[in-house]
Amino acid sequence: MKRYPFLIVLITILGVSSVWADWPQYLGPNKNAASDEKGLLRSWPVKGPKVLWTLDLGPGYGGAAVSKGKAYLLDRIYGKQDVFRCIGLNSGKELWSFAYDAKGRVSHQGSRSTPAIDGNYIYTCGSFGDVYCFDGRNRKPVWNKNVWKDFGGRKVPGWGICQNPLIYKDLLILASQTKEAGIVAYDKTNGRIRWASKALPGLLSYVTPVVVNIDNEDQIVMITATSRKERGGRSAPAGGWGDEPDDGVDGVVLGMSIEDGRTLWTYKGWQCRIPITNVTAVGDGRLFISGGYMAGSAMIKVTKDDSRYVVDELYTTQDFGSHVHPPVLYKGHLYGHCTTNTRRDGMSCMNVDGKLKWKTGRSPVFDKGGFILVDDLILSVDGEEGVLYLIEPNSQGFKKLASVDLLNTKECWGPLALSDGKLLIRDQEQMKCVAVR
Repeated sequence: MKRYPFLIVLITILGVSSVWADWPQYLGPNKNAASDEKGLLRSWPVKGPKVLWTLDLGPGYGGAAVSKGKAYLLDRIYGKQDVFRCIGLNSGKELWSFAYDAKGRVSHQGSRSTPAIDGNYIYTCGSFGDVYCFDGRNRKPVWNKNVWKDFGGRKVPGWGICQNPLIYKDLLILASQTKEAGIVAYDKTNGRIRWASKALPGLLSYVTPVVVNIDNEDQIVMITATSRKERGGRSAPAGGWGDEPDDGVDGVVLGMSIEDGRTLWTYKGWQCRIPITNVTAVGDGRLFISGGYMAGSAMIKVTKDDSRYVVDELYTTQDFGSHVHPPVLYKGHLYGHCTTNTRRDGMSCMNVDGKLKWKTGRSPVFDKGGFILVDDLILSVDGEEGVLYLIEPNSQGFKKLASVDLLNTKECWGPLALSDGKLLIRDQEQMKCVAVR
């Protein structure tokens, strides 16, 4: 009888040790590019951490989502098809795949998005707007729609549809950004439209909607593009719905009801001609907005006054502008890759009050590479050189702990994923799984 408590403890330990630490969607379990995993290596051998497997892929920028020992990603066959792949996380072997026709070409060819996993179901959105729900048990599609064509979209935007599926309760949320619909909420079980918002003010962007909590109420935040010239006189590219934009259209940051897509508040103090990242929630209603193309950054505070929302601009700055991936927040400081097409600021650190603490500049340049925060460490890719870095986030200065030349091609811009101590990282030819714990 006295053995039972020991057996219960042993079973509990064994059970806990077998639970996978999932990375179920774009930006991870908490949608903030951070993970609660512990026990990461604080240093690496000279040759770097062990590469467990390498998988050949088509070119692209889409990341992986991981659940229960399986990695899911949306690959692309040049100009012809999207291919949804399920990979064994331990083996690197393809377990199954599903391909569908998606003909066409966009600038910077290849995949664009990270799947979202919800229980047995996996959701994807391709670069031509094809939305699929797959059942991981029978390996078949449950339903599929097109978030662009179904709402009157004509010529696909120059860089394709770059939507990472967002799951919220029983909804699948995506930005259509056509003249007929701004944000669309599908019933995640059957693909029926639960609501579609009016067209968004501003021009089409490459931003994925995000859910933030303001005054104990969840709402959607979305960012649209401006057509105004950036500093230095460069004008915006073709945008909108396949039309040439008139110089003078303002983009917006807006909060929307998650119940029906109503606009709750708007902010026009920050303008970017090609927004890619969404906001980073800092707490107390504060939202940090950042982008490339000389847009810089802004901090706003959203509060609720009786039944209406009020937006206050706390500051704007040109000292920090994260181009492709949203900054991560750590102990009151924001860390981001601030190399853009026009600046070479490298990784930068700024406190939440807007004071720049340091930047790496060209050494290393950290051009558009992915990065995540885990176990008081930053794992980061130099998107130009393909080097993986282990970094201690420190507001006093850049502190590299280790690095390894890991990837083969330039444009290593895909987001990272971490599950059970295994880091998934890609370039334009391959995905690698690296043991970092």
